[in-house]
Amino acid sequence: MARIRTFLAIDLGPAIRKRLASLQKELSNDAPDVNWVEGENMHITLLFLGDIDERESITVCRAAQKVTSSLPTFQVTMEGVGCFPNTRRPRVVWMGVSEGADDLVKLHHELEAKLEELGLYRPEMRVYKPHVTLGRIKGEGPHDALVQALAKQQEWAGGEANVREVLVMSSEMTRDGPTYTILGRAKLTGEA
Repeated sequence: MARIRTFLAIDLGPAIRKRLASLQKELSNDAPDVNWVEGENMHITLLFLGDIDERESITVCRAAQKVTSSLPTFQVTMEGVGCFPNTRRPRVVWMGVSEGADDLVKLHHELEAKLEELGLYRPEMRVYKPHVTLGRIKGEGPHDALVQALAKQQEWAGGEANVREVLVMSSEMTRDGPTYTILGRAKLTGEA
């Protein structure tokens, strides 16, 4: 049976992706050593499951729907930029979430618990922090210009999106970067 690289995510919509792409372009002047994420691939990852058996994707979709059916829709505001793990050793450039971050953390925890119960997920040691990956940094540095450019963009706002569903996605690595496919949609249909 085939194995597929799987994750659960929130789509941001084309307007926010376009704004984030413009931020990437602005930052790229000070960061020639960053592999920027393609605009259509930008999302908020909730859980990364890794390679799972293709048949298990149906179970993942059903589990996600079970969780989201009891949760109401909510709004997220994309705001703030930074890098992981820190500015001394930046590896990932990200856009943060202000409004709606607590709702994303709750959604993450509920999905995590359900998929762990089914044996399809092993919790990560690090604390979940909702964000959009804008780029991955190549090389060891120094990255002073990038860190200074990010500091200038601390108040940058990416816009607002309504979270109405969780996407179960597959990721196939190609020579031109990852190709994402939607395997299932889990609508948030609970009462507020």
